[in-house]
Amino acid sequence: MQGQAQQQAYDRGITIFSPDGRLYQVEYAREAVKRGTASIGIRTPEGVVLAADKRSRSPLMEPTSVEKIHKADDHIGIASAGHVADARQLIDFARRQAQINQLRYGEPIGIETLTKEITDHIQQYTQVGGARPFGVALLIAGVENGTPRLYETDPSGTPYEWKAVSIGANRGDLQEYLEESYADDLSLDDGVELALKAIASTNDDELAPEGVDVAKVPVDEPMFEELSNDHVESHLAELDLLPSEEDKGEDESA
Repeated sequence: MQGQAQQQAYDRGITIFSPDGRLYQVEYAREAVKRGTASIGIRTPEGVVLAADKRSRSPLMEPTSVEKIHKADDHIGIASAGHVADARQLIDFARRQAQINQLRYGEPIGIETLTKEITDHIQQYTQVGGARPFGVALLIAGVENGTPRLYETDPSGTPYEWKAVSIGANRGDLQEYLEESYADDLSLDDGVELALKAIASTNDDELAPEGVDVAKVPVDEPMFEELSNDHVESHLAELDLLPSEEDKGEDESA
């Protein structure tokens, strides 16, 4: 009983390390990220791609109200997995930092600089009593001086740079798929298709256009662009990933 009481004390105290050097609340925040639907980032020589599984819980929910990919600046996109409200707070913070940098220095903020600003902010919530860590992970993607960059943030406040990465549910399976399929010479369209195939691989190899968000930032014109449903549908049709007519019929009769 005494050992259990000690365990609970370490659980409650965000600023207290356990005897084996763990911060339990940060680990629980990582578990919250795993409960969110998947988001994927892919870096190619031609730009970066973000894709997010945004299947709604009910056919009555308006699909446009489910936001998983956000524009942080003209040249930066952010995808999230985990607590949506936490993600919104961090994305608002990222937008403010981007605007402050533009006003102060007269130039767009760097991808690495913005990532470190965000992770510094996240890290503060692992050291302050009376607060909890952010239960969300972010993918920050953009183009900086003609170079595509892709970063992941962690609830501990640690930044990681990737060529291709998945956050959220089924991370292990998706990361394995990306490791097997990624190539350094992918085109931007290849990156979009790889992201869609990866998400479909955990959805019975089927995706509805309204159930996935895709955005990209090209190198030749570094402007954040979110793909329309029609554009996504054309990619899914080429990859033969659209739901079959039988599945549609079953859904309508259910």
